[in-house]
Amino acid sequence: MDTQSLDSPLADRMRPQSLDEFVGQEHLVGEGKILHTVIKQDTIPSMIFWGPPGSGKTTLARIIANETDSEFIQISAVLSGVQDIRNAVKRAKQLRHPERSEGSPTDGILRLLQQPVDPTQNDKIVPKRTILFIDEIHRFNKAQQDSLLPHVEDGTLILIGATTENPSFEVISALLSRTRVFTLDQLSKEHMLIIINRTLKDKVRGLGAYNIKLGDKEKEIIAEFANGDARTVLNVLEIAHQIAPKKNKKTITIDKNTVLQAIQQSNLYFDKSGEEHYNTISAFIKSMRAGNVDAAVYYLSRMVESGEDPLFIARRMVIFASEDIGMAVPTALVVANEVFNSESCSSGR
Repeated sequence: MDTQSLDSPLADRMRPQSLDEFVGQEHLVGEGKILHTVIKQDTIPSMIFWGPPGSGKTTLARIIANETDSEFIQISAVLSGVQDIRNAVKRAKQLRHPERSEGSPTDGILRLLQQPVDPTQNDKIVPKRTILFIDEIHRFNKAQQDSLLPHVEDGTLILIGATTENPSFEVISALLSRTRVFTLDQLSKEHMLIIINRTLKDKVRGLGAYNIKLGDKEKEIIAEFANGDARTVLNVLEIAHQIAPKKNKKTITIDKNTVLQAIQQSNLYFDKSGEEHYNTISAFIKSMRAGNVDAAVYYLSRMVESGEDPLFIARRMVIFASEDIGMAVPTALVVANEVFNSESCSSGR
């Protein structure tokens, strides 16, 4: 089992590693259902996962890669472009044809012949399938989506796209015709409670080693607040554990007040190395694009308060000014560049 470091956020550590651990989406992954069948038969098509935040899109894609022993490459359409797709395709071709090299067709064979033979190992090089997971695939423009077509068509890679938007409107028809769309439902309160109880019992990846006492009413509050988002449940649990009074080393009691405080703090929760990093910058960009000043200021404040690198934010603003505003307001790019340069100087970079 690929257990994450205890330094990782709880939501990352508790990410299901197999279908048996996966919670929800029974209509897709239940015994005999479509995704369960194609995974077990190892006949994975390219697909689009359409569903609300925290419904398991990324987790399910990772599980598919694990269960089918596939290479897993993940990119975010918010921060990636055609070059990232090319890099993924290059890697996929190397894994699909490991006997070849980047040089002449015979280079790879000569290199293999020069290697000492290990009699305990199978001398065959086994090709490996690559799954390219693109989060928020609806953020790719037509040209970026077009660049995927030949590689999905010829099987160089298996595409799994994730989106919270209706793919019929956001994904080009040529790509839709080469993929299967699966709708993921919002998780229920019962699913949230399963995740809570599992986390409190898990002594390796969860909070089971701390002997936490959390009443049914408090669990209900957390489950209802999460509103179907598994990531939110785990974030609140993690914060509640961190701020709960430690009266003795044997038991940690999380009462209603602690839960409410954790919920309040979770609104500013931000994981710089995980999905929230991309979710928040994406929300920031979308708010600016929509001209929603209040929302843009909120997400900017959330990133700053949570310790995001100011240069990362400034760089995204430069890209936004260049690609989204352009010549409509030429001074926007000038101002954004000045902010970036000023921040670069102040941080000594």
